Amino acid sequence: MVPGRAIVAAREAVRLVDLDPGRARHAAAQAVRVARREDDPAAAALAEQAFGHSLMQCAEVDAAIRHLRRAVAHGEHAGTWDVVAGARMKLAFAMVQRGRLAAAVREVDAAVTILDGATVARAQRAVILYQAGRLADAFAEYEAVVPLLRRADDPLNLQKALVNRGILHAERHEFDAAVADLTEADRLARNLGRDLVVGIIAENLGFAESLRGDVPSALAHLDRAERIIGAHRGQVAPVLQDRGDLLLSVGLVSEARDAAQRAVVAFRREHRQLKVPEMRLLLAQAAFLAGDLPGARHEAGLAAREFRRQSRPGWTELAELVALRARLESGDSAGVSVRRVQAVADVLGRHGWPSAALEARLAAARLAGLRGRRDTARAYLREASAARRGGPAGLRARAWYAEALLRSAAGDGPGAATAAKAGLRILDEHAAALGATDLRVHSAAHRRDLTELGLRTAVRAGRAGPIFEWAERGRARTLLFRPVHPPDDPVLAELLVRVRQAAHGPAARLAALERQVRDHCRIHGDGTGTDRTDPVSLSALRAALAGRALVQYVQWDGVLHALTLAGGRLRRRPLGPVTDVSALVDRLPFALHRMARPGVRAASKAAASALLRATAAGLDEKLLGPLPEIGDRPLVVVPTGALHSLPWSILPSCAGRPVSVAPSATSWHEAATRVPVPTGGVLVAAGPGLAGGSEETTEIAAIHGTTPMPDATATSVLDGLAHARLAHLAAHGTLSAQNPLFSSLLLADGPLVGYDLERLPRLPDTVVLAACDSGRSVVLAGDELLGLGVTFLGRGTASLVASVVPVPDAETAPLMVALHRALARGHCPADALAAAQREVPADDLAAVAAAAGFVCLGR
Repeated sequence: MVPGRAIVAAREAVRLVDLDPGRARHAAAQAVRVARREDDPAAAALAEQAFGHSLMQCAEVDAAIRHLRRAVAHGEHAGTWDVVAGARMKLAFAMVQRGRLAAAVREVDAAVTILDGATVARAQRAVILYQAGRLADAFAEYEAVVPLLRRADDPLNLQKALVNRGILHAERHEFDAAVADLTEADRLARNLGRDLVVGIIAENLGFAESLRGDVPSALAHLDRAERIIGAHRGQVAPVLQDRGDLLLSVGLVSEARDAAQRAVVAFRREHRQLKVPEMRLLLAQAAFLAGDLPGARHEAGLAAREFRRQSRPGWTELAELVALRARLESGDSAGVSVRRVQAVADVLGRHGWPSAALEARLAAARLAGLRGRRDTARAYLREASAARRGGPAGLRARAWYAEALLRSAAGDGPGAATAAKAGLRILDEHAAALGATDLRVHSAAHRRDLTELGLRTAVRAGRAGPIFEWAERGRARTLLFRPVHPPDDPVLAELLVRVRQAAHGPAARLAALERQVRDHCRIHGDGTGTDRTDPVSLSALRAALAGRALVQYVQWDGVLHALTLAGGRLRRRPLGPVTDVSALVDRLPFALHRMARPGVRAASKAAASALLRATAAGLDEKLLGPLPEIGDRPLVVVPTGALHSLPWSILPSCAGRPVSVAPSATSWHEAATRVPVPTGGVLVAAGPGLAGGSEETTEIAAIHGTTPMPDATATSVLDGLAHARLAHLAAHGTLSAQNPLFSSLLLADGPLVGYDLERLPRLPDTVVLAACDSGRSVVLAGDELLGLGVTFLGRGTASLVASVVPVPDAETAPLMVALHRALARGHCPADALAAAQREVPADDLAAVAAAAGFVCLGR
């Protein structure tokens, strides 16, 4: 019997759904019209099912529900029970998207009954159970269904089941099994021509690698998923969700929040209400990591209420956990019972979320400790520490943190320190595999609890040596990653050229190109190990310091401390509240800018000078006054927090004194003991629009017997940097607070950015950035730094002379000429800068302000 026109049209619509949902919906609509004209309920049922399915794929969930219900009605009238069951299963999935989980379970159970327990129906039921948070039940169904589908030689439904089981494997931290399932599903989908599904599988591979902690692989999968799904007009909101989770896992809180907010908009636009509270939960977690505790409690509370309405107990407890942790962190534990927190941990453990369950047990232990229930606290810590032997890096590191707390509670200080070091080693190894600098730097946020515990243990013991060691473990670790010869990357090279070309065009185009550069580096960055994981020894540091004195600033519990190494002896000095020092540092840019700004009245400049002197005297009294042991020795200063932007030469005790400012004592020691490359010339280059830049570079080039490069391009400067031993760059500098690796020097063909420097095989031993504000960095958790200046240091420059405050550039030429004369005489950069600053006339307030901002960073 030849099938009728209506059924042929309906079958074609079904075929198109997974290939092109947009075309399928139009084909299905046409098939419905034909079926009505021919009065063919069987064809109408199939066409309506295809219509509903395509609408779901196009994110029109409410319309999909209407058509799927019509499919059920037509199918029951025609007696086509397989179509009825299929429509009910799809209807169940649509109900899930609307957050109506009880109704979804009823629909899928009805489908299973119709099909008498058929394998495909059971697989769909497993999907619904998963969405409802019944992970163990869902996994049991898949374990039974997958072998049945293999025996039935049903590649389509096997592919679907493998995707879903792969996701569950990932959530259970069975990552090899997850990747195996998803890889097989990808092969089946390609053989079946299901191109959109290939993109969805790429998204799930990204999800699995995110949980494993393989960030570059996860980003690559998610990038591919977004391209494929977008090209087929599929739903990209889940990709945004996975990207947000991934970014949060490496401490990129701002980007994670942005991805979550975009996902909320997308899920609402697609009427997928089930996912909206998941995004609220992600926003709550991001707020918690950012220290926004009220925001975390608010978002978590909203998420928990929506999860309860959706009857999703596991997800509800996840949201409750964030709210509980925010309350504990803010000191508000009244009304929270230890039993309640333990109940949260138990539910999360049963639902297959080991990381969240571990955090809940840590919270329960903390709360029990606050209530004086020490035995209970230790029991929770033992449960939490059991995860330290296996699983992703983040989970193992947190479990070692629990073990360190357990040993500390038992009075075993050395054991606590050993456990904390074990957790830090795991995080360092994980960071080493993150090829991109920004990923490494932001991931340091996860080190905070371990380093603070180690520091607290050392302070409790009262010995300066362990305090120094833990202070070093907690700062600027990224700069210790071994620079490697970067691979040739023509794609990145072309993208950076396009960034320069777009610098003066529409801001949206420039931002899009910068995102491309950032994402490319995160995916294709070269993950490497480190030369060292331990801080420099005090004996090695004493030998390298010679006649210098080291001052390392450390903050804990809101108090600033100084560790000094002078005359071979290490001392610790408490200095006072951190806020007092930060308030004084904040006054400096205003005073310096007012002094240097042309056209300002003499009286106003004098007032600014008086403010500068008073502020400098106050800082000197707080920062160096309590340290008589440093005497008049040259200083090596290791700042913290706001002190990274302090121009040290303004302090009376530092006037005319050589001062080297280093991100850590370990990084200073490496730079100071590194044998400089003796070969290479002197690069002297100027960018456009810099007042006096041409005259300045001409005079400096003459000092070194070289030829200056006026109006230099980024291309020529990068080529020169790769072959010079000393470089002087006079160009406007810009610090990009949002994307610090796009901090730049403006050259004739556009900006030279941090990503440009990372492509070079080597950089000069000494670099001078003559423009003001070119040495300032963004300070992140763990005193990790990002910016153009610190990129020079991270890629091998031993000494960088640059400004750390934003003041006009016009007055820097005399200082720069004096600096290079001293360098040409063989002075080290710190000595040369101090000598040049001494030559600035005290009555020339503009020149004083311009000179004051420069520091010697590094050696």
